[in-house]
Amino acid sequence: MRVLPQALGFIRAYSGRAMASFKPVVISGPSGSGKSTLLQKMFKDFPGCFEFSVSHTTRKPREGETDGKDYYFVDRAVFEKMVADGGFLEHAQFSGNCYGTSKMAVEKVQSSGKICILDVEINGVKNIKATDFKAKYIFVQPPSMEALEKRLRGRGTETEESLKKRLDTVQEALDYAKVPGAYDHIIINDDLDVAYEKLKGILCTDIQQVQADFYKKGR
Repeated sequence: MRVLPQALGFIRAYSGRAMASFKPVVISGPSGSGKSTLLQKMFKDFPGCFEFSVSHTTRKPREGETDGKDYYFVDRAVFEKMVADGGFLEHAQFSGNCYGTSKMAVEKVQSSGKICILDVEINGVKNIKATDFKAKYIFVQPPSMEALEKRLRGRGTETEESLKKRLDTVQEALDYAKVPGAYDHIIINDDLDVAYEKLKGILCTDIQQVQADFYKKGR
């Protein structure tokens, strides 16, 4: 595990304390913003510190997918009962299938002593913020719409129609990010290394605490 230098002080400070509990991190950003790349680097540099909240879905598993790892695969009746019981922080329907972030999934990660990461799109963020859920909200923003469009076109996976729809969604996300209090932190990803350092700085204290707890458990 890569240990931050500051963690040594936390190891001493937390040596006689119970394991810390961390606010979950709700991170959002349009496709092409570099959000996934930043998260992949964070997970690689600090193994054992982070874990994604596993979403529920009513769609069928695809080849190679594992229940409880990729998704919790449930039928519509179970999903709807969870909705009625208030079991989701946010949920939505796409292409006839339901998807949702459950409170149970978040609590499972938190109980492990890791920092829970919720990777959600703009409507999910809005729904979560309408609850009393306490989290850190981070938005990863592309440097400009022009730069984002260039990145998306460079992938070669978009038709003109799908690109227009995606860019419309991006504009909605950018407009929401301008609303005061929508996010705690906005990272403009015009340089991946700089953006990563900003993300690491936001989560630095929690990483130190996880590493201190890891050290205690290993003693």
